[in-house]
Amino acid sequence: MFSSIEEIQQAMEREKYICDRGLATVLFLALKLEKPVLVEGEAGVGKTEVAKVLTQVLGGRLIRLQCYEGLDSTAALYEWNYPKQLLKIKMSEASGQSAGDIFTEEFLIRRPLLEAIQSSHQRIVLLIDEIDRSDEEFEAFLLEILSDFQITIPEIGTISAKHKPLVIITSNRTREIHDALKRRCLYHWIDYPSFEKESRIVLTKVPNIRETLTQQICAFMQLVRGKDFYKKPGIAETLDWANALLLLHRDYLDRKAVEETLGCIFKHFEDMKKMREIDLESCLEAVE
Repeated sequence: MFSSIEEIQQAMEREKYICDRGLATVLFLALKLEKPVLVEGEAGVGKTEVAKVLTQVLGGRLIRLQCYEGLDSTAALYEWNYPKQLLKIKMSEASGQSAGDIFTEEFLIRRPLLEAIQSSHQRIVLLIDEIDRSDEEFEAFLLEILSDFQITIPEIGTISAKHKPLVIITSNRTREIHDALKRRCLYHWIDYPSFEKESRIVLTKVPNIRETLTQQICAFMQLVRGKDFYKKPGIAETLDWANALLLLHRDYLDRKAVEETLGCIFKHFEDMKKMREIDLESCLEAVE
């Protein structure tokens, strides 16, 4: 679909995702080589958004598997609709007929992995979100699926993908991902944005914001990320803060504006407390 890296970069930016050349290159290669992409970075830097925007760019369909501790193959692949099977048996008994085969696709509940493999849509983007939250056992299972994109259901047989989905795997790096999975993927790290990139993102995503306020917000965020907080704010927090300041009709940053909206920037009490102990006046002088 895309003949160059620049085309992907421009297409992503048309959908209001500021995409640097490194990310555009990885996505271009992933499409050409049909390889999964592992995207790592701190929370809130736009990893999940990559899959969402790429789906829009491709005119495709997004299928999302949200990972969590204890996630197993049943929740990710398929399970049988036991209530429906039981109802079929009871209705057949009541009518004096045989229930027939109750292990067919009619009684199958498709979970994200099976849905992505079995879909006839040519442009499926499979988002496996926050793989680091899952257990290592699930990671090993996922490795098998990504190797051949086929699933064997004992009662039905083997189902192979007609069209390989584009797989985007995200990780907040709360634990290290196994090398075997990494070797299956192309890799990209999304860092906190530079001042220039963050300014472009805010001006693109927040309608009607003034450039002077944008520069103050982004300079303040750069300053905050340079300090020792438990959880440094990402671009998601920057956008929340910018929208909040607009709703409160703030045209510039001052002490009151910052103190009133700290809940947009920090999500941990300890960080909010530490921010209040910092000399805000000197911080505000630095961003003017």
